[in-house]
Parts: sequence; structure tokens; C-alpha cells
Amino acid sequence: MNCLANKTEPRTVHSITYQPALRPALPCVYGPLDYREQRALFERIDAILSGSGLEQEFVNLAAVEHRIDARAMSARQLERFARWSVLALRANIARGLTGLSHREFCVRLADSPLLQWFLHVGELDAVRVFSKSTSDRLGQWISEPGLRVINDKFTALLTAAGAGGGPAHSPAAGFGLAAPVACEEVFFDSTCLQAAIHYPVDWVLLRDAARTLMKATVLIRGRGLKHRMPQGPLELLSRMNTLCMQMSGKRRLADGRRHRKRVLRAIKALMRLIAGHGRAHLEALKARWPQTDLTEGQARVIIARMEQVFKQLAAATKQAHERIIGGRRVANQDKILSLYQDSLHVVVRGKAGADVEFGNKLWLAETREGVIIDYHLCRGNPADSALVAPAIGRLVDVQHLGIKRVWGDRGLASEDNDRMLAERGIGSGLCPRDVAELAQRLDTEPGFRAGLKRRAGTEARIGIFKNVFLGRPLPAKGFAHRELAVGWAVLSHNLWVVARLARAEQKRQAQRPPATRHPRSRAA
Repeated sequence: MNCLANKTEPRTVHSITYQPALRPALPCVYGPLDYREQRALFERIDAILSGSGLEQEFVNLAAVEHRIDARAMSARQLERFARWSVLALRANIARGLTGLSHREFCVRLADSPLLQWFLHVGELDAVRVFSKSTSDRLGQWISEPGLRVINDKFTALLTAAGAGGGPAHSPAAGFGLAAPVACEEVFFDSTCLQAAIHYPVDWVLLRDAARTLMKATVLIRGRGLKHRMPQGPLELLSRMNTLCMQMSGKRRLADGRRHRKRVLRAIKALMRLIAGHGRAHLEALKARWPQTDLTEGQARVIIARMEQVFKQLAAATKQAHERIIGGRRVANQDKILSLYQDSLHVVVRGKAGADVEFGNKLWLAETREGVIIDYHLCRGNPADSALVAPAIGRLVDVQHLGIKRVWGDRGLASEDNDRMLAERGIGSGLCPRDVAELAQRLDTEPGFRAGLKRRAGTEARIGIFKNVFLGRPLPAKGFAHRELAVGWAVLSHNLWVVARLARAEQKRQAQRPPATRHPRSRAA
């Protein structure tokens, strides 16, 4: 089967301009306060996107990644691409704000004039709403590096001073903020972004492998590509399920360990049989897929699904053997946690209700106003203290922000970090590990106690970011998709924060007392 050609480096294209479609005005709805607040939120974010240049920057970056050649395309084709790019930007932001899945979001979009207005799909003659599959493709319209450029540009607009240093002429003033977002103080913290997997039990991984291979075998045999099997695929899968129930049935009895060893040997023997039949059908599909009604893309998906399991099957079998039969421990970095998710790690944080988590370490940095100005999803599992120096490099060397002091919990503190911050002229607000040093700094260092108290609020920021904008757990599969989802969540979160700050500033302006008036004469 032919494979798609590898993509080469993108080319530089000129700026693509487009004319937004004429959208009808929002209907006058006398609804509850929650609706009015959500409507005001979308209206403010719409004004930010239209007036900040983020939409145009997104279109240009998407054109580079999609290898759009402006000289070889008509004006109509360029405008169509620009419209889809803007739709991708707004759809992902709206889905992040609503917290809906692709299917639920498309259903609500078809029935919500507010979302139709925000996404520019509610035109005068008709409402054209895309499907959940298109919504998923729009979520991957741009890569993570390109999305990081958008996030960095938004941060630069929020923190930039106005002409002559005056806040009235800063880009933030156009967003409804009284002054630019202060970035002198940055609050660091890390968390675990849990993956959407079941608890990684060793023998359950073998059941997952059997299920994937036999379901793929059913698809292949249904297309007429058959290999001799003494039992059908579903019968073999039923035998595997029976053994799995036996594995967990006697674990509390006195001979439970011996029973589990005996059952695991039976699972391994059955797994070898299932793997043999799966390989035979996989080779048949590779050789004769043009004889079936499968398209090349469908055949490629089935092949990739089976090869992904075969690639990890030997290691998963060895892991189960070592832990159950051999009674030997397997290092965390060598464990297979899922057959379908890559780059997952065992993150031991020792927190209530989550002593051990399975996923990736997520690093966040926020300002005092709550704007996330730095983020990083770790492919490996480094210590928290090792994430401080790279974060300072991204903030100072890449974004050129005037960081004067950083704050963090005691997991970030180290002598190397204190030395690095001192060399850069940045004050260290990292909580010391030594209790005596902490008590001494709390008593003698001005502002240290207040800074650590404010840093505790970053825990709430992480909870909002993970539970509201990412979902718990994050449904994206694969490290690249999880990393991209984090970038979209950061953009949606920051737009939400800025819109709320602008709304609060508007309320403060409305609550200011009017100009002093002359008292009315009592002679009248």
C-alpha cells in the first residue's frame, strides 16, 4: 500500500486578506443573567479578535503550514481558505469556552444564534453548520508551534506599553483594560495532565491488545480476506474476557498469587494464538486490500491500528510476566501505561485523591491578573525544579518580557535556580525547602509572605484551566494532539480572562460617582 509523501518545509506566502461575511444582528433576548453574561463574553472576545490582528496572523500562519501559494490560486480560493481559517480559530475558542465535545458543540451550534454569530456561520439566507468530523479537523488546522506564536503575540499585546509609556495608548486599552497586564511578577506551578486511559493493570493491557486485534480481524474478514481460524475472532475474544474475570476473582484468597500466575500463563498462550491470527489477516490486508471495498485511507487506519499493538505486544507481555509471575518490580520509565497513548508517565505527586497520576507534567506561568503567559507540556518526566530555567528562557529570551520576580512552591526551589535567577537579575520568590530559611525570610523579607499567599491562588488557576478548558481527563489521544489541545486551551482561557477583566473595569467606571453638582437652592 502506498504511503503519503512526507511534507517538506513550508514556504513563505504573502498576507491573505478576506472580507467577513455579513452576519445578521443578534436577536434581542430578555434572558437570565447567565445568558447575558455569556453573550457579553462572546461579544468582547469577538471585538478582541477583530481588532487585535490575531485573526490575520492566524490566517497567515495557516497559509504557511498548508503550503498555500497565493500566486497559483484565485482570489476566490484564497478568500475561501481565509474563511475556513477564521472559522477554525473561532470554533476552537468557542468550544474551549463552552467545554463541549465535538458532537455536542455541533448540535448546540446548529441551535444557538449566539454561537452562529460568533463563528460567522449565521448568514442572511441560511445557516451552514459543520459536522463533528469537520470540527475535529478544524481543531488540527494549525500545528502547536504556530498556535504558540498566536499565544505569544496575544501576550505581547496585553503587556505592551503605549506610546510614550502611557497606558491609554497601549494595545490593552483597545481590549477595555485600564492598563497593560503587568508581567513583572510571574507565578509558576506544575500539575499532571491526566490521560484518558483506564488504570494501567498489566493483564488488562493484554486484553486491550486482544480486543483491538480481533475487532480489526472481524473488519478484514468481513471484506472477504480470510485466513483459516479454528474459532471465530469474537469467540477468542470471549475466551480472553473469561480469563480476565478469573484473574480478578481469587486475588484475596490464600492461594490468590498462585492462581493469578496460572491464569496469566493461560492468557499468554491465548495471546500468542490471537496474535498469530491477527498477523495473518494483517498480511492479507496489506497484500490484497485493492480487492476489497475499503479505500486506501480506511485500509491504512486498520493497518496502523494493528501495527501499533504488535509493536508493543512483546513489551506488554514481558511487563505482565515480570510483575505477576516473576514478582519483580518494573521501573516507572519502562512501564507501558497504554497501548493507544504515547509518551505517558507515572507522576507521583502525593496529593489527596491523586497520589499517583498517569499522564504528562504540565507547566504553567501566570501573571497577577491570571493571564497565562507561559506553558509547556513535558514529553518526559523531569523534576519540577528543572523546569524553571527553560521557562525563564522562554519568557525573557523569546518573549522579551520584563520579569523582575518569580514565585513558586518548594518543589521548584534549588541552588541552581537561585543562582540562575540572580545572574539574570530576577528576584527569587521560590519557597525554600528548609523550614528555618522559610521562617527567616517570612519575618525579614518584605512582601515575601504576601507573594507566597498570592502564589497559592495559582492552584485555583490550574483547577480552572484543567477542569473547565481542558476537560478532566483530556480526551485528546497522542502527545501531539494533547500538546495542541493545551495551546488552544491557553488561548481560550486568556481571552476569557481579558474579557472578564474588561467587564470588571466597565463596572468600576459605571460605579464612579458623577461630577460634583451645585446644590439646589432651597429658596424655591
